[in-house]
Amino acid sequence: MGGFFASALKEDCVFDLFFGTDYHSHLGTRRAGMAVYGKDGFNRAIHNIESSPFRTKFESDLQKMEGYMGIGCISDYEPQPLIVRSHHGTYAITTVGRINNIDELSKKILDKNSTHFLEMSGGDINATELVAALINQKDNLVEGIKYAQDMIDGSMTMLLLTRKGIYCSRDKLGRTPLVIGRKEEGFCASFESFAYLNIGYKEYKELGPGEICVMTPEGVTTLSKPGTKMRICTFLWVYYGYPSSSYEGVSVEGMRVRCGNRMARRDTLTREDIDAVAGVPDSGIAHAVGYANESGVPFSRPFIKYTPTWPRSFMPTMQTKRDLIAKMKLIPVHELIENQRLLLIDDSIVRGTQLRETTEFLYQSGAKEVHVRPACPPILFGCKYINFSRSTSEMELIARRVINREEGQIVERPVLADYTNPDTDKYHRMLDGICKEMGFTSLRFNRLDDMLDAVGIPRENLCTYCWDGRE
Repeated sequence: MGGFFASALKEDCVFDLFFGTDYHSHLGTRRAGMAVYGKDGFNRAIHNIESSPFRTKFESDLQKMEGYMGIGCISDYEPQPLIVRSHHGTYAITTVGRINNIDELSKKILDKNSTHFLEMSGGDINATELVAALINQKDNLVEGIKYAQDMIDGSMTMLLLTRKGIYCSRDKLGRTPLVIGRKEEGFCASFESFAYLNIGYKEYKELGPGEICVMTPEGVTTLSKPGTKMRICTFLWVYYGYPSSSYEGVSVEGMRVRCGNRMARRDTLTREDIDAVAGVPDSGIAHAVGYANESGVPFSRPFIKYTPTWPRSFMPTMQTKRDLIAKMKLIPVHELIENQRLLLIDDSIVRGTQLRETTEFLYQSGAKEVHVRPACPPILFGCKYINFSRSTSEMELIARRVINREEGQIVERPVLADYTNPDTDKYHRMLDGICKEMGFTSLRFNRLDDMLDAVGIPRENLCTYCWDGRE
């Protein structure tokens, strides 16, 4: 995943850029960067944020950089923004998304031009560098951005900082957001809508799918109109989005509370069966509040996430270490656990490792029962659009492992359809298998129709690929 922020002001923009980018720290864990343009031309800083938060790493740059236009990013993988010199002139670029056909595209460019790509550690090509190479195939930036969007299999939202303005391009199906804020001194562009509120901006517009705008301190001009087809990622509301954000006019926190409401309405458990409802910090909490409000079962916080020195952004890239640190962050409140029948809500179950350890942790702390209610359906397909999970194989997904064990073989897509329907026997056998493997007292996933109803925008505008394989 990743996030970005840009500002174009009639005065120095670095203060806004610094704090606007910092407000995206929940979206990435590995690299961050800022690039500005001013009287001395382009200036850029990139730092590793794996062991220290954005603000700490970039405080000294805040004092040294100056410019009236700039872009910043938090990245989960590649270093960016990049500064590119081309026949378009010099520009800085940052991107959020995923390119599934990166090998095919890089070969096409290498075969056509006498160019090269710098390899990152591990031998991968920087996806942002490839996007720049695609843009540079055309005679102007707008045609180049359109060409890149058309050629990429996956999704790609991008910001380009030039001498004349900042080009903002939302990916062609709007899988990730891009919003514009406005204040007297100029404009900003942001992934998260809340990121500009405390630095004086008000909502100006939200780009549509495939829309391209250029932003200057004086105004925002649409260069390519939005398309009519949208597939925004539903997981933004379920997990990735910060609680105070909104996408397409729908509040993240509000959606999560409604999601919990609908889960409670369908559940067979009552106040006679459970003593308390709890959410796994942080993204499970609002879901749990919604469940508790609807069911009448008291909301409880049986464990607390230790955040003073363990912010969410401090997470290693190795999955085994991520699991360990996720466990280390949770501090038990034994008085609220011992002899309690708990209903625990998490945003999702992906591999299952962290939630299994959380459940064991609750039992070891004295819980009598642990009933688990994930806020979304079973994940059957690895994300191929925004990298919410960098699983090396779909067989890492616990639902797929259980299905393969149930079927006695690796299951192909036609058979998987039966496991996406909560009214089939196969679906319930999958649930029983996951529940047994994870050590839960009981398990019920949220239904896809209820989750989408909690979002409240037309289903055809939402990406549900990871749950039902719908392109």
